Amino acid sequence: METVLIFIVLLGLLTFVNGASKGALITKLPGFNGSFPSKHYSGYVTLDETSGKNLFYYFVVSERKPSEDPVVLWINGGPGCSSFDGFVYEHGPFNFQAAKTHGGLPQLQLNPYSWSKVSNIIYLDAPYGVGMSYSNNKSDYITGDTKTAIDSHAFLLKWFELYPEFLMNPFYISGESYAGVYVPTLAFQVVKGLDAGAKPVLNFKGYMVGNGVTDEVFDGNALVPFAHGMALISGSLFEDVTAACNGSFWNSANDKCSELLEKVDGDVADLNIYDILEPCFHSKEAKETDTRIPSSFKNLGETERPLAVRKRMFGRAWPFRAQVREGLVPTWPQILHGGGVPCTDDEVATSWLNNKAVKKAIHAKENIIWELCTGNIEYYHDLGSMIPYHKNLTARGYPVIMTLCVPYTGSEAWTRSLGYKIVDEWRPWYFNDQVAGYTQGYAHNLTFLTVKGSGHTVPEYKPKEALAFFTRWFRGKNLREELRDCSWVYGPCRC
Repeated sequence: METVLIFIVLLGLLTFVNGASKGALITKLPGFNGSFPSKHYSGYVTLDETSGKNLFYYFVVSERKPSEDPVVLWINGGPGCSSFDGFVYEHGPFNFQAAKTHGGLPQLQLNPYSWSKVSNIIYLDAPYGVGMSYSNNKSDYITGDTKTAIDSHAFLLKWFELYPEFLMNPFYISGESYAGVYVPTLAFQVVKGLDAGAKPVLNFKGYMVGNGVTDEVFDGNALVPFAHGMALISGSLFEDVTAACNGSFWNSANDKCSELLEKVDGDVADLNIYDILEPCFHSKEAKETDTRIPSSFKNLGETERPLAVRKRMFGRAWPFRAQVREGLVPTWPQILHGGGVPCTDDEVATSWLNNKAVKKAIHAKENIIWELCTGNIEYYHDLGSMIPYHKNLTARGYPVIMTLCVPYTGSEAWTRSLGYKIVDEWRPWYFNDQVAGYTQGYAHNLTFLTVKGSGHTVPEYKPKEALAFFTRWFRGKNLREELRDCSWVYGPCRC
């Protein structure tokens, strides 16, 4: 009997690591010559056979304990930006290098700070028309918050049917930027489905938002105080604009307010708003051909780092005070009339993901032209402020962590506006003997956390610290003790 039981246990383990469809298993990736530290799967989940609605995912099995570690869904924002942004440039299993292989592809090396070190992670391209996802009916590319949340929930239910061995794992939803809308609205759909008895039953445990869109008033009023606090505008200008605008910077009330806001814009016009502490990077061609750039600016961006994961280009990263409002939300290509995301050079991801051999390896549709952020969709913000969603979910006890970098002022204000009791006073958290940022804990498992020196995409700028708080959060214990204790961090660490 003992022999039979042992055989059954072993058979169960083999079944677990085999995953769902063998057709989804990735056996090799062009540009990478090593061994995968865990299994990878990718492909399409079809939500409607008739209209051909297909959402693309890339699934990385945990390198630690896949049967126990949480399953984390990752969504990039935009709207219209592919979650391969997170995969290539932030916390995916590889570091991508601009140096090309003999086949003309970027070289891939294992990422020591991949979030797959401690979790099973699903990268989802949503809505339809974003990244590798598509529909045969182009009317599906006219979408918004409500439709995206419903479709993403339908994706999850079908995904877990394909990978039922992960149903018992704790499940979390995470994302950044416009995913500040995607994440809580999807979390709401998941909880609504659980209440209605939707099958399969997801073991939903909480969600995380990095530098997310939340509320037009709080977001719109955040940037001017942030610029003043970071010494980007003078104290006198801050006093004048505050008086003229009556403290409301998101909705100019008079001509004087508008005039002073334009002065604020002018003071920050040449900064990389994604990370004001980092220089703007320039391509060699821009340095040589753009005579409008002062010579002093042409040297900005030079760095001793052997290879920046993603170069930052000269220019603005986001139109100042352009918070998300109700109605049509223009994508980057739509804002720039066909141009890409400013301040970034996404050649690495673009050249790799549009390679025919790569598309075949990851089971993506061959004729799709991958873009970091697409202009192919027409997206409407139709669910208003996210604060009621956060309040609803946290009141039901779902743990939430809000990770912030720039500008933190709006997110700090709206989390405080919920009125929850502070259970962990504002204080620094540490990594490798250094202050890594600040945190404040509220009742109902709501945590506000900043990452010092980071840019908009925290894992891209601060990969070690990002893995540290990501790992700690899943342990479900008090930040006060564990953010000083490195024993739980994956890999070497000093405290």
